[in-house]
Amino acid sequence: MELNHTHDASRRSWLDAANAADADFPLQNLPLGAFRRKASTEAWRGGVAIGDQIVDLAALQALPGLQDHVAGAVRAAAAPTLNGLLEQGPQAWRALRHGLFALLQDGSQLERRVREALVPQADAEHAVPVRIGDYTDFYTSLDHAVNCCRQFGIEVNPNFDWLPVGYHGRVSSIDVSGQQVYRPTGQYRSDQGSAPVYGPCQRLDYELEVGAVIGIGNARGTPIPLGKAQQHIFGLCLLNDWSARDIQTWEMPPLGPFLAKNFATTLSPWIVTLEALLPYRQSWMRVPDRPQPLDYLHAPDNAAHGAFDIRLEASILSARQLAQGRMPRTLTHTSFRHQYWTLGQMIAHHTVGGCNLQPGDLLGSGTVSGPTPGEAGALIELTVSGTQPVDIGDGEQRGFLEDGDTVVFRGWCERDGFARIGFGLNYATVVAARAF
Repeated sequence: MELNHTHDASRRSWLDAANAADADFPLQNLPLGAFRRKASTEAWRGGVAIGDQIVDLAALQALPGLQDHVAGAVRAAAAPTLNGLLEQGPQAWRALRHGLFALLQDGSQLERRVREALVPQADAEHAVPVRIGDYTDFYTSLDHAVNCCRQFGIEVNPNFDWLPVGYHGRVSSIDVSGQQVYRPTGQYRSDQGSAPVYGPCQRLDYELEVGAVIGIGNARGTPIPLGKAQQHIFGLCLLNDWSARDIQTWEMPPLGPFLAKNFATTLSPWIVTLEALLPYRQSWMRVPDRPQPLDYLHAPDNAAHGAFDIRLEASILSARQLAQGRMPRTLTHTSFRHQYWTLGQMIAHHTVGGCNLQPGDLLGSGTVSGPTPGEAGALIELTVSGTQPVDIGDGEQRGFLEDGDTVVFRGWCERDGFARIGFGLNYATVVAARAF
């Protein structure tokens, strides 16, 4: 977990598209996903993003001269999901990254052979890159919690200061960027004195989140200590936790989200490895006037580099704007570094009772919001529950999402002296509720 030559910003690829200053996928990134060519019957297989191309790992298996440990990692990553690679552990993850770095670096003796294994990203479609066994979504932004609770005249629950609040989500409705999201149907109540009604959600929202993919798990009954928690993360992606606010308000007491959250979750197609993200970790601290974490949620390692400075943006593109070829207008610009609890603390708390995480499990960070109005990661905050609609451009406004709206998330990391790396796009489009 130390910086090495794969973080050197002066290293360049023989693929020109990977060397552009604003490229999401330079040589220093090398995120992994699952893909096949569009409109084909090809098998899904693992790939690595570089510039505007994908290294087809199934095709790369035949490359001569790969060291045994690199060849083994390539074989595991070439499968339809990355779970086999995750199970091999950090040494295999590192071997794959360092082996690919050498193959893609300017001056590689195998450039011609590797070029034969490239597929243009424009020609590819994607699948969820891991087989997800369990999904836990957290609620860990103090700014988000305060903004939401203030609207209802209530205080943030006292437990928010003491533990990362979370709930278990639904795996079957998780899909990859490009997903169609059917407007959910359920019960909601228009005012406190009326009976609930049944119908399509009227207050559909997004939540801008970071997803963490577990690489190695823990034995049941054996908690993961905070000081070692980051070692269990394979990588991060962008996550949209779609939310039906009217259904959520009615169903939440006393057990929490159910229909309001189980209809869709959208992931970006590329998992950026934790090794690629090492330069963008930051120190974490709790502001002095708030309660400090209990001992099991405090560790020097977490204080030194428990936070990640991942820049995040959220945009909405209406159906009319899309038809006219418009670009989406950014509504939110924030950073994951603002989160009140770190990913390590989420993992430590998740396992402290004996829960066993497994390779491929997914954790959602909860909505990422910052301290200023333009850093709110959900419409319920940006529009004050729809009472102050936001301008999405071309004379259109939104309090909540309408059918035909496409929600677009972007994420990237940048720091002086290091290459900018990105996560690619996470986008999905709202479609009308399906009738019985």
